[in-house]
Amino acid sequence: MKPVPQNKPPSDAEQRKKAKPVIAYPVGTLPQPDMDRYACARETLELIREVVVAPRDAATFHVGAGHFFRIVSVEGPQVGDLNLWAENDLSERFYSGKTRALHGTHLSTGDRMWSSFPYLRPMATITHDTLDWYGFDIDGSSVHDVIGTRCDPYTNRLLNGNDYHHCCHSNLTRALVAETGLALAEAEIHVHDVLNVFMCTGFTLDTHQYFMKASPVRPGDYLEFFAEIDLLGALSACPGGDCSAEHSSDAAACYPLTVEIYRPAPETLDGWWRVPDPSGYSRSHGM
Repeated sequence: MKPVPQNKPPSDAEQRKKAKPVIAYPVGTLPQPDMDRYACARETLELIREVVVAPRDAATFHVGAGHFFRIVSVEGPQVGDLNLWAENDLSERFYSGKTRALHGTHLSTGDRMWSSFPYLRPMATITHDTLDWYGFDIDGSSVHDVIGTRCDPYTNRLLNGNDYHHCCHSNLTRALVAETGLALAEAEIHVHDVLNVFMCTGFTLDTHQYFMKASPVRPGDYLEFFAEIDLLGALSACPGGDCSAEHSSDAAACYPLTVEIYRPAPETLDGWWRVPDPSGYSRSHGM
């Protein structure tokens, strides 16, 4: 429960609470993806590579700009934690907070994954979501969230007093070490807040706490992306399985996930798509 207020409400408390909400980042001027063109390109997809992510572990993958990739449920209900970086520059990485501010708490078809400052450009566009039927349920929850961070050994230690090495943060760190050859401590600082693929989450109505519930994902479901830039990705198969009960332990049933990379016919991208430029802001910051 939240602490009991220590101060009495002022005489105009109700009036203050009636202030109308204002969207912080109106997106009317945000460049919109051409979903009809992406749909045409999708009709020509050729599978060129698959990466299997083992349960309670993570794996990296590369996707060239102009290609598609899918995160696929293959054996049982399983949540995945996704990190993205620019392939040749780990300092440009997925910015979940700004993505949430622009698109909302949960992502689906037509939403984009935006990169960190000073780049702030689309890294990937979601082009298909077999769980888009779920919407928001009576608990206010939905799938594919950008509100949770990732399960990690530090919070687990804080709350449970023990060390667990297969949290998504640790899985992603090990995968990045294996991919780049970076020292463990150096690789870890590049692991960042994730897109919680297939995870069903929300905030409780009474205490406004982050909650999870059983994911609706089933074998054959997938979330599909178009790579707007050359990407290095890392995906963790969360130790929470479908996150119906707990994570950061070996108690849940866990299943592998597959990342499939597809190449569209090149002519389907001609004349309308190009790699987006980084932000045009001068970076002078008023100096």
